[in-house]
Amino acid sequence: VSPKNITTMSSLPHALEIDPESSLQFTITRDPATDGSDGSSRCTMTLRHPGHTKGYLAFKVKTTQPRRYLVRPNQGIVAPNSSETVSILLVDKDRQVLYSTYERLGQSALDHSKDKFLVQSCAVSDDFSAKFQNEPRMGGEGGQYKKELVEELTAMWNKASSDSNLPVYNKKLHVRHVVDTGANAAAVKGGGGTNNGAASSSLPASFQEGVDKRNNADKMSPEQLTDEVASLRRKYDELVAFSVNLTAERDILNNTLEQTKRDLNREMATRTALEKQGLKVGSRSQDSRSNKSSGGVSAKTLLIVVFVACLSAIRATNSGSLDVLGSVPVIGGMLGFDSSSTEEKIARVVLSDEL
Repeated sequence: VSPKNITTMSSLPHALEIDPESSLQFTITRDPATDGSDGSSRCTMTLRHPGHTKGYLAFKVKTTQPRRYLVRPNQGIVAPNSSETVSILLVDKDRQVLYSTYERLGQSALDHSKDKFLVQSCAVSDDFSAKFQNEPRMGGEGGQYKKELVEELTAMWNKASSDSNLPVYNKKLHVRHVVDTGANAAAVKGGGGTNNGAASSSLPASFQEGVDKRNNADKMSPEQLTDEVASLRRKYDELVAFSVNLTAERDILNNTLEQTKRDLNREMATRTALEKQGLKVGSRSQDSRSNKSSGGVSAKTLLIVVFVACLSAIRATNSGSLDVLGSVPVIGGMLGFDSSSTEEKIARVVLSDEL
């Protein structure tokens, strides 16, 4: 994800020159450990400071597939007129998956990879760059900075992604996966050891086999010893590749943890802003409950109304106010009034009025 302020003008002073310019190619073989390599598929990328500015430039390398590639270093700074070499490793598990795809569907299935890399660069202040000058790096040149400097770089890039006044240069590179069939043929032809062509997933078994051979080293001929040394070299390369994969998994977990922290901080900031505006979470549910309670008549109110009606009826009966209902043909009978007595009472009332 690129920030809103990213530009695409390579002539800007905060832009690094990137080699290769447009795509990164990873060569895939069936068993890289048999061709004398370190047992992995990787490529390198050179970032050069063109010297358009006297200040240092910071860089960061991102990918759409962080679980598939291990980038070292993935961020850092580059001095004027100097360069930084970035090593990108294709994780062995994905290398095997890609090779299986090639065996089933051919090279055309790998020619349309959607994997991409994003290289970002921006200018940094002299005070910030001074912290990185003459600082030793783990693994020598091209290795990682110490933890404190890595955290400062991460914080700087987080700030740059939200600062619209800081220009950031962006360069996208596509990925190509190419299968080297010649290396596979050479591996089959030169398979002298008993463990040639074995996948790196059989690492424990290969080590056990090596232990058994070393126990009989005093009975081996010079040719067998040479083969054993080559086998040990391959096992060492497998162990290095296994360690690299573990490091990649650790970095993935660290990146996931950082992203979770950022999401949590954003959620807390949003909640605080809502509370300051008086829009507390849950207010809608409280309003709906209050509307429901005000829309109906409670049982207590109903009982009070019935009680008052009964008292009024008793008072009216005692005062004779309800006798007039007895003259009504249907209602008088239902209420139990005697029609004759009612008529006599009415006549007496009329007579008294005349007198």
